[in-house]
Amino acid sequence: MRNGGGAEQVSVRVFLVDDHAVFRSGVRAELSREPDMEVVGEAGGVAEAIAGIASARPDVVLLDVHMPDGGGVAVLTGIDDGPVCLALSVSDAAEDVIAVIRAGARGYVTKTISGSELADGIRRVAGGDAVFSPRLAGFVLDSFTGRSPVPEPPLDPELDSLTPRELEVLRLLARGYTYREIAETLFISVKTVETHASNVLRKTQQSNRNALTRWAHRRRID
Repeated sequence: MRNGGGAEQVSVRVFLVDDHAVFRSGVRAELSREPDMEVVGEAGGVAEAIAGIASARPDVVLLDVHMPDGGGVAVLTGIDDGPVCLALSVSDAAEDVIAVIRAGARGYVTKTISGSELADGIRRVAGGDAVFSPRLAGFVLDSFTGRSPVPEPPLDPELDSLTPRELEVLRLLARGYTYREIAETLFISVKTVETHASNVLRKTQQSNRNALTRWAHRRRID
């Protein structure tokens, strides 16, 4: 948040991440009615979101959970500490809620929320609160008390050894992207992609790309 000085209100800087442009436009229009909200950027995919968030430096990221090139967890693992993230999704599945909270989101609300309720949720997470649609809060409580039907992810030392950028490269390799396509998607050089791919192969102890793809698919990384 920032203070404009004098009588000007503190403005919450918001970044929108959703693969549906029409939905982003609607959210932007709703938030534009709030005198203390400023939408500073938007993105429709994971790589675009990571780059945009780093550039715009928002206070709050409104984050879709499922997108064609990844989802909320991929964005959360790819950004630096700084903005707080509020998941905004059509899904109210326990596994989706728990996955993004484990990855670092500060709250989770569904797209049935009203504009005023969404604005209030943004203010609350910006102020340090956790925000959940009422039904979803129970999923998180169950997870922390050990009663969740969603199991804790198993320990995977090889996967855990990957950096966020290496994990992004792994996902795109598993989808069949060429090195050049990965470079264009992540806004990095082909040589940098080659370096990341080499590191991924070494850390996962796979001999070639085909083996790596099978390894990634067994772990549902795609």
